[in-house]
Amino acid sequence: MRRLIASAACLALLTGCATATRPPPKAEAETPPATTAYGMFLAGQGALGDGRNQDAARYFDAARDAPGSDVAVAEQAFTAALLAGEVQRAATIAPTEPQASEAVKRMGLLVRGVEALAEGKGKDSYALLSGNAVGFPHRAAAALVAPWAAAEAGDVEASLVRPEVRGDKIVEWFGAIGRGQLFERAGRFDEAETDLKAAASGDNPSELSVLAYGAFLERRGRRLDAVALYESAMDGTDSEALAAAKARAASGRAPPAAPTVRQGAAQALLAPTVTMIAAKQPQTAQIYLRLILRLNPGRNDAWLMLGDLQADSGDVAAAREAYGRVAAGAPEWDTAQGKLAWTYEQAGDHQTALKIATSAAADADPDARLTLADLYRANGRYQEAVDLLNGLIRDRARPDWRLLYGRAAAYERLDRWPEAEADLQAALKLRPDEPELLNYLGYSWIDRGVHLKEAQAMVEKAVSLNPRSGAIMDSLGWAYFKLGDYRRAVERLEAAVELEAGDPDINDHLGDAYWKVGRRDEAQFQWRRVLTLNPDAKQRAAAEAKLASPLGPDLAPQKVAGK
Repeated sequence: MRRLIASAACLALLTGCATATRPPPKAEAETPPATTAYGMFLAGQGALGDGRNQDAARYFDAARDAPGSDVAVAEQAFTAALLAGEVQRAATIAPTEPQASEAVKRMGLLVRGVEALAEGKGKDSYALLSGNAVGFPHRAAAALVAPWAAAEAGDVEASLVRPEVRGDKIVEWFGAIGRGQLFERAGRFDEAETDLKAAASGDNPSELSVLAYGAFLERRGRRLDAVALYESAMDGTDSEALAAAKARAASGRAPPAAPTVRQGAAQALLAPTVTMIAAKQPQTAQIYLRLILRLNPGRNDAWLMLGDLQADSGDVAAAREAYGRVAAGAPEWDTAQGKLAWTYEQAGDHQTALKIATSAAADADPDARLTLADLYRANGRYQEAVDLLNGLIRDRARPDWRLLYGRAAAYERLDRWPEAEADLQAALKLRPDEPELLNYLGYSWIDRGVHLKEAQAMVEKAVSLNPRSGAIMDSLGWAYFKLGDYRRAVERLEAAVELEAGDPDINDHLGDAYWKVGRRDEAQFQWRRVLTLNPDAKQRAAAEAKLASPLGPDLAPQKVAGK
């Protein structure tokens, strides 16, 4: 969990507002599909299921105001308003009726407390968030924000009470960072250092805690101590945030200001957000991110996480808007542009994707150039990818397994297998437990019929490290196929299809395995299915050849590796 939080935290500011008013509805959608509360409720449910949060909020609002509306509609209107970023409105319509569900009422208390804090009403916010009024699963969020509400209310002693939720180590650890910052705010610097130093200590301190303590040291005029702290934390990592902090401290530039109340409260909500993402609760995570951005619309990490969740839910337009909130010049801008480019690539707009990535890579940022190289590979421009990656590898002070992996994939597609194999083996020396590397090299060997036992062991290890990957499970099934264990191949390949039903390669492999165990009708069904899954030219030709051949895969040409 610390690594999850560290990867999402400690980012800089941009301008913008998370609570923009709802945009005008599209002309064709101005009239709801039904005039009854139930009809508009159904329309809202459909929009919510499709990830169209703005449309869902509009429909639920109309249903809520229509005759015959009930508390279930009010609850959905509240939730949709939050997902659409309308935190102020959500706070005013949060259901409080006795018949409303406890889960919604608890979320309503949290939202009203955060909104009161955003409006500078510290006493009201503290009254709503302190104690045990906000129960599971939002208790941790309320406990972490409450001290900042007390600070806004001017209650210094209440702001310095360390938040606790029984059995919740995340609250204990993250609360120490917040309390250290609140001690600093109160001018109690020795106590501030005690908490911040403790949070940044240990064998594996998070990046967030290191940056918080280092910034404190810089503000206290202890630049050399801050540099030493950053250097120690950077050992063996490539953290751009730590590198930037070290450069700032070493140069004597002004340190980052201590967080304001709203910035501190927004940071406090980050831990519960990441917890919800890890617990596969994306809707709650999106709501928490909206609360973070209501308090601090300049949190680039929150915009990036929100964009990722929206893209995953199918709301690509909202994801693009979120990525676009990161301003040019911000440290996270290249990352945001890369994510934005991939939304177009995945939508089939390859030209726009490459245009965005090329523009972002113009400033020679390594991550932006890596994104462009990946897009070159995705578009079959393998030599251009190799040329770009050659420069990145040459410019790195230390070898980077990601660059070697990307170049290996491009080499393999250019039929330069010896060079690809060498890069994959070099990458594995740097990252021996990376499942994608183990899978790629293992699958490539399996598909070529070489080093089969070693390759099988590599793929089995990859499956143990990432058992939910259909591609990796497919590799293990294909290993059994190549070794002649067709029964076990069928078992693994069926599991792979369950994990990634729309992958043409996996369906093709399952067809081959079915054929070998005598399940000919099922084999032909799988090959016909391949033709419906947008296969590339080689995949299509292989499936058609097998369907046309009375001997199935025994006469059809086999694919070369290329996962």
